[in-house]
Amino acid sequence: MDILGWVLVVLLFVVGMAGAVYPILPGALAIYAAFFVYGFFFSFNEFGIWFWLIQTIIVVVLFAADYAVSAWGVKRFGGSKASVIGSMVGIIIGPFVIPAFGLIIGPFAGAVIGEMIVGSNLEKSLKVGLGSVVGLFTSVVVKVLLQLIMIAVFILWLVF
Repeated sequence: MDILGWVLVVLLFVVGMAGAVYPILPGALAIYAAFFVYGFFFSFNEFGIWFWLIQTIIVVVLFAADYAVSAWGVKRFGGSKASVIGSMVGIIIGPFVIPAFGLIIGPFAGAVIGEMIVGSNLEKSLKVGLGSVVGLFTSVVVKVLLQLIMIAVFILWLVF
């Protein structure tokens, strides 16, 4: 049973890290779930209130940062609320429509379309689309770092 427990924990960590790049996967929630899997298979005794508080704060920051950083990229390049919404829709739909490149093309196209809907010219719309891609990449970096911190805290908590 120990092997199964560790396999599930590691699998959830892998899914969580993949979710930092591919937004359809649960990301931080998969990592958070790994802590419960560990608890059920081994013990919750290692985890005190501080462990859960730290991990929960990281998850909350992660969710807030994910939206804020993506929106920042669009806004920084002069985008409107419509382009922020278009970028978010594109990030969700893009990978399904164009499997290989939809993760990048989706938010770009969504931001461009959103910006054009509000009457911006093509040049500004393309600039905002570029901002959505910059925001996406920045968001991925932030998510990867915070999720690695979650995993590191878990490991350090077990070791010390």
